[in-house]
Amino acid sequence: MPHSICEVLPSAAALLGVPDAADTLGLTASLGAVDRVVLVLVDGMGWHLLPELADDAPLLASVLAGATGRLRQLSCTFPSTTPTSLVSLGTGVQPGEHGILGFTLNVPGTDRVLSHIRWRDEPPPGEWQPVPTWFERMAHAGVSARALLPQWFIGSGLTEAAYRGAHFVPTPPDEAYAQRLTDDLRAAPGLVYGYTPDLDTAAHVFGVGSAQWHEAAVRIDALLTRLVESLPANAALLVTADHGGLNVPPDARIDLDTDPRLKAGIRVVAGEPRVRYLHTQPGAAADVFATWGELLGGRAHVYTRDEAVASGMFGPMDHRHLPRIGDVVVVCTGESAVLATEHEPPETARLVGFHGAGTDSEMAIPLIELL
Repeated sequence: MPHSICEVLPSAAALLGVPDAADTLGLTASLGAVDRVVLVLVDGMGWHLLPELADDAPLLASVLAGATGRLRQLSCTFPSTTPTSLVSLGTGVQPGEHGILGFTLNVPGTDRVLSHIRWRDEPPPGEWQPVPTWFERMAHAGVSARALLPQWFIGSGLTEAAYRGAHFVPTPPDEAYAQRLTDDLRAAPGLVYGYTPDLDTAAHVFGVGSAQWHEAAVRIDALLTRLVESLPANAALLVTADHGGLNVPPDARIDLDTDPRLKAGIRVVAGEPRVRYLHTQPGAAADVFATWGELLGGRAHVYTRDEAVASGMFGPMDHRHLPRIGDVVVVCTGESAVLATEHEPPETARLVGFHGAGTDSEMAIPLIELL
C-alpha cells in the first residue's frame, strides 16, 4: 500500500524537530539536517499524469527519470477532491475523522448544501472540522509555519479548516510567487506552504492533455525550477498534489435531473459528479438504492451509507459526521459522471475533466523531495 497524503505534514514536522511528530515517510533519512522546508501543493498533479506533464516540464522530466530529487507515490484520501485532500493534508487524518467528506455536503438537519470552496462563516470552521491541524501543532511547538495563499483564500472556512494555526501571508495574483516563497523561506526557519491551482483549473475547463493544460504545466515547472535554484543550503522542497483526474466524454455523463426514475425519492443532492451523496425522502432510501443500482450498473458502485462506511473508504469514522454522508452513496467507475443540472451551477456540466472517485488515476499522487 502506498503512503498517504496524511503523512506529509507530520513527517515534515518531525524533520523540523516537532515533538511527537512521526516521520513515517523517512524524510529525515533522505533529506538530512535541514531547518526549513517549503511544501508546494500542485492541485491536480496526479501520479499517472506525470509522464504527459514531463513533455513540457524539464524539471519534472528529470525527476521522473530519476536524475533529480526523489520521487515516490502516495495516495490521497477519498473522495479524491480538493477540499477533502487539503484538510487531510493539514490535519494528517482521514476524512471520516475530520468531516470534510466531499466537495459539497448536506448540512445535517437542513436542506442546505455547503460548497466548501465558497464556505465563509457558517457552519463555524472549528465546529465543522474539529481536528487540530499540523500548522497548529507546529506553532505550539515553537516552529514557524507560514501559508502563502491567494488573498481571496484568507479567512475562508476551508482555509481555516485545513490550515488554521499557520501565519497567513496573502499573495496578490500579479506577485512573483516563487520569489515570495523563497524570500519567506530565507527569512526564518520552519515550514512555508504554497499552493497553485493552475493545472487543475485547466483540466476542469479544457481537459487533461489540452493545450491549456500543457501551458499550465510549463508555468508550474518554471515555478518549481525557480524554487530549486534559489533554495538555501539548509532547506528542502517538497512537492505533492491533492488528486489526479480524467476526462469524462459526453456519452459517459448521466444527468439525474433529466431522468424521473433517478430523481424519485431524493430530498438533497450533494457530493460531486464522480461521487454523489443522495439524501432521500423519509422511507425512500431502499427504493432509491435499488433504482440507482439497477440503472447505473456497470457505471458506478451504489452503496447504502452503512455499506460505504463499513468499506473503509472514508477511514475511521467519527459518528458525529455520519449524517453528512448520503443515505445512498454513488461512486462512479470508468469514465462516468453523474450530473445534477438542477442542483449545481451550470458550469459544472460544461467541465471536461473530473475527479473525486476512487480510481488509481484519481487517487495516486506524487511526493517529490528536492534539495
